[in-house]
Amino acid sequence: MLKTQYTLSLEAGTDEAGRGCLAGPVTAAAVILPKKNNLPLLNDSKKLTEKQRYALRPEIEKQALAYAVAHVYQEEIDEINILNASIKAMHLALKQLSLIPEFIVVDGNRFKQFEDIPHACVVKGDGKYQNIAAASVLAKTYRDDYMKKLDTEFPQYNWNKNKGYPTKKHREAIATFGTTVHHRISFQLLSKKEDI
Repeated sequence: MLKTQYTLSLEAGTDEAGRGCLAGPVTAAAVILPKKNNLPLLNDSKKLTEKQRYALRPEIEKQALAYAVAHVYQEEIDEINILNASIKAMHLALKQLSLIPEFIVVDGNRFKQFEDIPHACVVKGDGKYQNIAAASVLAKTYRDDYMKKLDTEFPQYNWNKNKGYPTKKHREAIATFGTTVHHRISFQLLSKKEDI
């Protein structure tokens, strides 16, 4: 069972999705859940099915005291690198919250101070704390929606299924059709064998 909070203060959990993708934005969410909530299925988004994630999203949004989602797009990822882009997306989501958190819990081990709010980094935090897990579900589903929309313009890359991740079919499509404006040019888009 996931813990409700890391501390006893008004706490935002934050997480990102799409860090390892070859195309599209990195997307982050920030969520402040009430200490008492009814989200029994809530877990790290990677441990849930797509159907479970989409069923949970409206429940999280209904029960959250505040939530926000933000994208940082591929041009900026190429410019500032994926780590800085991931942290920037988290900061943008936190900035959009309708409540100011007293504490921030971050999934992973890297973060930059946000305003003057204390924070803690928790490795695999999305499997430990509800507010981080909630953020992971929102980040993943909103990013998936974005990639599905792009898939209607660029069906040859199969983004509807792979969401921009480096699958064999995605790399084969890049080798055949080249890149789009949505690809991250600073990433190794082809495997070394296909590159030759």
